Amino acid sequence: MAYNLLKGKKGIIFGALDERSIAWKVALKAHEEGATFTLTNAPIALRMGQINSLAETCGAEVIPADATSLEDLESLFSRSMEVLGGKLDFVLHSIGMSPNVRKNKPYTDLNYDWFQKTLDISGLSFHKVLQTADKTDAMNEWGSILALSYIAAQRTFPDYSDMAQAKSLLESIARSYGYFFAKKNKVRVNTISQSPTMTTAGSGVGGFDVFFDYADKMSPLGNATAEECADYVVMMFSDFTRKVTMQNLMHDGGFSSSGITADLIQELNR
Repeated sequence: MAYNLLKGKKGIIFGALDERSIAWKVALKAHEEGATFTLTNAPIALRMGQINSLAETCGAEVIPADATSLEDLESLFSRSMEVLGGKLDFVLHSIGMSPNVRKNKPYTDLNYDWFQKTLDISGLSFHKVLQTADKTDAMNEWGSILALSYIAAQRTFPDYSDMAQAKSLLESIARSYGYFFAKKNKVRVNTISQSPTMTTAGSGVGGFDVFFDYADKMSPLGNATAEECADYVVMMFSDFTRKVTMQNLMHDGGFSSSGITADLIQELNR
């Protein structure tokens, strides 16, 4: 059921690769709720994914942009405002990639050039997005900018490797830039720490299937799905969350507050 929560709102959605990705689900939900937006991803990701079919469904223009490139980001924001006919009300940063994880380099033997790429793509790019939105004066008052994070930013999950540092950086940037954006024109900046989710990126982490099941048993409400995350993102884009900023919001079925659960005890006793 649609509620027109985003009627008249304009934005940019980063990172919709395929129908399994959270950004893809957000785009569908935002479209259902009345928003108009552009879709963007790195040129190589656009070649790998099926974003054009999503764009057709949502009536959105696809604008290639490398989120680590200030030149690309400036073109993206300028073109988006041109296409959408004005300033933006929301931005979703759903970007993450670790060459070390992809190439199975253990955390105790990282390739540091790859580590820097992890930080740039998965963390620093969020600052670049925020700074570009700021300098191009792209955001309307009371706009909402979100990035997707994970609890490994605060707790140790060995197979998450250097992505844990990238997510810590991401959350810190949201707090720091969130202050300046709030003072400038009331734009709010937050991160959402999502349950492990069966996305293309998530399933590339070693032992993901086992951990997904563990997290589900550790979460009183169960793991939050990609569709449920999209619902939460749309709420954060809406006018109902105007005074929420500089927060890392846990969307994990209670995982982050649970010491142990009856479901997990039962599993361990089997």
